[in-house]
Amino acid sequence: MEDQVIYLDNAATTYPKPSGILHKMVEFYSQIGVSPGRGGYDLATEAQEFIQQTRSKLARFFNAPDPNRIIFTSNATDGLNLAIFGLLHPGDHVISTRLEHNSVLRPLYHLKQQKIIDYTLIPFNHQGFVDPNDIARAIRPETKLVIVNHASNVIGTLQPVEEIGTLCQVAGVAFLVDASQSAGQVVVDMGAMKASAVAFTGHKSLYGPSGIGGLALHPDLDIHTTRFGGTGIESKSLVHTQDFPHRLEAGTHNLMGIMGLSLGIDYLLDIGIGTIHRQEMALMQRLCNGLSRIKGVTLYCAENMADHLAVLSLNISGIAPEDAGAILDGDFNIAVRTGLHCAPLVHESLGTGSTGAVRFSLGHFNTQADIDRVIGAVSKILAHHQ
Repeated sequence: MEDQVIYLDNAATTYPKPSGILHKMVEFYSQIGVSPGRGGYDLATEAQEFIQQTRSKLARFFNAPDPNRIIFTSNATDGLNLAIFGLLHPGDHVISTRLEHNSVLRPLYHLKQQKIIDYTLIPFNHQGFVDPNDIARAIRPETKLVIVNHASNVIGTLQPVEEIGTLCQVAGVAFLVDASQSAGQVVVDMGAMKASAVAFTGHKSLYGPSGIGGLALHPDLDIHTTRFGGTGIESKSLVHTQDFPHRLEAGTHNLMGIMGLSLGIDYLLDIGIGTIHRQEMALMQRLCNGLSRIKGVTLYCAENMADHLAVLSLNISGIAPEDAGAILDGDFNIAVRTGLHCAPLVHESLGTGSTGAVRFSLGHFNTQADIDRVIGAVSKILAHHQ
């Protein structure tokens, strides 16, 4: 057993974080870690200015039209809930896909169970892609919203969001993109995607800490308030302000999280998103090539790595996924994710709904040596269990 842990659960959270980000977060927070915008003193003003600067940075990063429509949330799930509950009304119809994470599926299911909305889920093909024409055919007069997972956290496929966004724009339907996996991996351009809103999280490929995320909104999208509380402005009124971004933000901001998110964006821009993605996909191709030659390994939606992120799910013949994960961890010091990955309909469509799969999700700090160790470990596991 090797001493060095090979971490391959980056689709859950990127690890390790670049050390400079962690150090600077602590440094910044020790300097201006006060309640932002809640006081007239210089430190409060400086903290508020930092938050506004980060909004502007994120607006540029996502090509969002208005920095004041960058809403800070605790994660992408929080942002998706904010959008879904703030947009939908009784009688509305929603279109989404079977690729979605439970952060979309559960809010939609809840609203349907409450007899508030109806929804249609579009299937994906054997390669893991949704056909935009299927979405177009599903649009009804009462369709209010289309929600699409830009990149699957199970099979890594990147969906044709620009085509989907264009057809939504023509139909006059709002388009919400879940960029939990894609933000920081590939360019997420609201303008090119014709997106009404983009939900993102900081702790994955934006290299920030957990507990911070956001929602980038187009100014034409009218989301009503679903949370009420302190904003630091208009305190005399018992009515929650309808000005953005305060309309959708209540309570004190996660200042340290915002600092980490800002630093993570700087790190990405310095290295280049394309550079990181190319490095990770080269390793992913090496992994796929090696594992595909091992008899008894089933790879899912991995015939072609075009339009993919470095995420691969598989099963090993005769070994339950949770057992395979435990062996990889205990015997080989390889950390992977097993089970249904909070995306049960993906697994149901793959035929793995009862067992799930073993997921390998690569990151910026993985190496060729890591990949070769993984291939060797899987080969040894199969040889031992035959």
